[in-house]
Amino acid sequence: MSDRTVLDMFRLDGKVAIVTGASSGLGAVFARALAQAGADVVLGARRAERLADTVAAVEALGRRALAVRTDVSVPEDCSALVEAGMAEFGAVDVLVNNAGIGTAVPATRETPEQFRQVIDVNLNGCYWMAQACARVMQPGSSIVNISSVLGLTTAGLPQAAYAASKAGLIGLTRDLAQQWTGRRGIRVNALAPGFFTSEMTDSYAEGYLDSQLPRVLAGRMGDPMELAAALVFLVSDAGGYVTGTTLPVEGGLLTS
Repeated sequence: MSDRTVLDMFRLDGKVAIVTGASSGLGAVFARALAQAGADVVLGARRAERLADTVAAVEALGRRALAVRTDVSVPEDCSALVEAGMAEFGAVDVLVNNAGIGTAVPATRETPEQFRQVIDVNLNGCYWMAQACARVMQPGSSIVNISSVLGLTTAGLPQAAYAASKAGLIGLTRDLAQQWTGRRGIRVNALAPGFFTSEMTDSYAEGYLDSQLPRVLAGRMGDPMELAAALVFLVSDAGGYVTGTTLPVEGGLLTS
């Protein structure tokens, strides 16, 4: 038996993690949490100028950070992000597929361009990133796709494109785990967050969140650090026997 403690199993010392959508919101929270657990972090986002704050937060924790402008809907950008991480740190052990966008357009009025853009970032972009990382990852590596409870239920908004992309991401997670865990030693899982404070929730109409909270058994919004803790579990040795699964972190919303 190992002499490691339970808390030791959550450590990420010596690991290198890529986080997409890391310029703000949950992506920045994830980057800080991974650094707190001991990882160096490669940060990707379309808004490159906004990555400076996340870099500073990671470095303040004593870890190294690298920022790379990345549009995950462009496969070449995804490959370049991974190549930059390899050149700087020599490895990629963790991928957090967090980059995403949302819309709330009634289905009869949503244009093909609007629908395709959401799918291209939220689903296709996760695939291009996973593909690029899997080509360089060693056994013991881990990928976590940030899905949503809206991939499993509805929540009173017209979000066909967003819900379709997040449901597709759950299916992608299962298939990549089936392909890569046994053959390559790469675990692939998904997180399905409920309502957490983020740029997306900031854009909701006034009163919307209050109307949905009665569905949440916990009776409140989630604390982003609660979601980040679940992420660290999945990417660390603590989650070493977990693959191909989607972990809802939603305060009991799915029971309603």
